[in-house]
Amino acid sequence: MKGQMMRYDVFETEMGWVAAVASERGVVRMSLPEKAVEQAFDHVRPEIEGAELDPGALADVRQLVQAYCAGGDADLTEIEVDMSAMSPFFRKAREACRSIPAGETRTYAWLAEQAGNVRAARGAGQAMAKNPVALLVPCHRVIGSDGELHGFGGGVGIPLKERLLRMESTRVPAAV
Repeated sequence: MKGQMMRYDVFETEMGWVAAVASERGVVRMSLPEKAVEQAFDHVRPEIEGAELDPGALADVRQLVQAYCAGGDADLTEIEVDMSAMSPFFRKAREACRSIPAGETRTYAWLAEQAGNVRAARGAGQAMAKNPVALLVPCHRVIGSDGELHGFGGGVGIPLKERLLRMESTRVPAAV
């Protein structure tokens, strides 16, 4: 991201504090909702170093994420994600993950196949485990081939993954 102007914002949602950092191409890192603002900031380091606080530049991100976290029918795929620094496999896996409709799930094996390597389910798992924008690349929608929920970041982990899946399957339209 050298040479790019980075901007960031931190804001409160109904689920907790979220910090987001964006380049001119889109969001490069975003925390999951956290209990404290400091925890949200911890998830966006080192990208936040040298970035400029600019809530106006990320107003659309804030609005959509707040609506989503309130249980509204917000389409987070409207938010651009800067995947330029990702490996081709990780980028393809994350693009496939973004295509999973809200309230539905797919397996790591499905992600691997979509990314071009049917034998790379573990690699797809790593793409999700190292996902820097977990709400925007909704890795909570990816489950094990056994149908179980596996691994999830943030301070809450699997309970947050369960909560997001439940919320998405019972959404009400957002009043945005």
